[in-house]
Amino acid sequence: MCGIVGYVGSGSASKILMDGLRKLEYRGYDSAGLAVLEGTDLQVRRSAGKISSLEKVLSEDPIDGSMGVGHTRWATHGRPNEENAHPHRDCTGKLVLVHNGIIENYRDLRDELLAKGHKMASETDTEVIAHLVEENYTQDLAEAVREALKKISGVYALVVLHSDEPGKLIIARSGPPLVVGIGSGEMFVASDIPAVLHHTRRFIYLNEGEIGVVTSETATFTDLEGKAREAEEVNITWDPIMAEKGGYKHFMLKEIHEQPEAIADTIRGRFFEDEGDVQLDDLELPDSLIQDLDRCVIVACGTSWHAGLVGQFLMENLAGIPTSVEYGSEFRYRNPVLNDRTLAIAISQSGETADTLAAVRECNEKGASVVCICNVVGSMITRESSGVIYTHAGPEIGVASTKAFTTQLACLVLLSIFIGRKRGVLTSDRSRELLDHLFALPHQIEEILGLEKEIEELAGRFYRYSNFLYLGRGVHYPIALEGALKLKEISYIHAEGYPAGEMKHGPIALIDENMPVVFLAPRNSVYEKVLANIEEVKARGGMVIAVSDHEDPILAEQADAVIKIPRTDPYLSPILTTLPMQLFAYHVAVLKGTDVDQPRNLAKSVTVE
Repeated sequence: MCGIVGYVGSGSASKILMDGLRKLEYRGYDSAGLAVLEGTDLQVRRSAGKISSLEKVLSEDPIDGSMGVGHTRWATHGRPNEENAHPHRDCTGKLVLVHNGIIENYRDLRDELLAKGHKMASETDTEVIAHLVEENYTQDLAEAVREALKKISGVYALVVLHSDEPGKLIIARSGPPLVVGIGSGEMFVASDIPAVLHHTRRFIYLNEGEIGVVTSETATFTDLEGKAREAEEVNITWDPIMAEKGGYKHFMLKEIHEQPEAIADTIRGRFFEDEGDVQLDDLELPDSLIQDLDRCVIVACGTSWHAGLVGQFLMENLAGIPTSVEYGSEFRYRNPVLNDRTLAIAISQSGETADTLAAVRECNEKGASVVCICNVVGSMITRESSGVIYTHAGPEIGVASTKAFTTQLACLVLLSIFIGRKRGVLTSDRSRELLDHLFALPHQIEEILGLEKEIEELAGRFYRYSNFLYLGRGVHYPIALEGALKLKEISYIHAEGYPAGEMKHGPIALIDENMPVVFLAPRNSVYEKVLANIEEVKARGGMVIAVSDHEDPILAEQADAVIKIPRTDPYLSPILTTLPMQLFAYHVAVLKGTDVDQPRNLAKSVTVE
């Protein structure tokens, strides 16, 4: 959740670190700080609140040098104030470190260190690491870090700096991500690629359980026992401009509008229209294994879990495999039954979601075949899965997921067709029909984006209400959940999603003239049932916003507002019905004046439990 930036080279460390921290604001934070080394003079500046507060501190008391570390903190242990902000120091003041994660045994370690005479200046779990390293330091910082980590239980991404060893950063991870950016005579460290993408596109991912030594010219990696690992460099093709707002008021709006291109990039080169076949080069699922599958398990969290619910419909109907969808945070705690005939599909935008990653490891341990759908090349989940389908959505900066979600749905369509064809469940004619509709999606999304002014006006009619209900049937029930999630996470309006058929089993008691109800009502096999649900809402004085793909005078008469979207195949329709949900939530949030890109209490990538 926290943001980490490190630099060693000949440039202005303070400027580079601050620039990197600004680009990591989307991760969520409540305090910020940096430490810079000039010669042997180590200076630290910190503040509670936004980066603008840290900028004020620096303007009043500037520091600079050619190496340093920066951090944005999201409080877990200790209040969000200056004393608890990172970087943290040891007793000598010569060592500083920044940390993302949670140290589970920090209380015992803290008591042990206090008994030895160490002085603690914060309430955080992080500070104990600094003092542990101090305890083990004998002019070899990497070895001191290695020894300290052997006493720690929990998860961490660390960057450590010592004034007695200038020109060197020590990094380590167990859980949260860290990457090294390779420059010319300079090196960068970050918790996420956008932080330093303006400086380099060459990156090395730090592996689980590794320690790295980073200088201006080199980066070397070993495990906790000291065994060396040859670095594998990854070239990131994202344009740095993609990580900027590009003239939009918010990153979220920009990313909503990037969806036609994101979908096109995700499906491009992955299917043959004439044959009706899908090609997924990195999937690595042998035909014999696909034929023997008797079950599919999809694991994910948050918005990705909603994508998984759509994937359940796709896998069962297009690939003929019984499928369940599991929360990553709950999955491994009930001893799930898995075997070598189980296909596990992990879905994660970042590829570093802690709970989903733990579920992947559970699946691997129990013999299931694991593939993942992910947006970040080389991330941990992609490395721990036997196959991967990349979404090619580019950087997603807004905390509320938009283009990552719709590209995940596109990947699930491709995967379901791929497996369905291999298993003989899907005919070439049906597959071609689906792929034709898939190919048309980017243009249809453009059409929906053309409705933004209409949706903005609709938001103006409804943004003052305090509660919303979202209803959908079948494959659109997950989109009702996603629509409700988008509204509550960025506008702070209470919203709930339900299967429309469940309305009479409880939610109908809430309906009155103060309860707007959003219905997903495309013309499909359950349309008449949805129409009946709408009539029941209207009979109780409720207000109805309907999203539909056809003209129906009955719907127009019953609904207070209808958002008309293009028509596509029923199994692809969730991608299109998602767009109005995103735009409506966005414009409601703007009208309410909330922080759209950085909603309170949320972070982009949840890398701890």
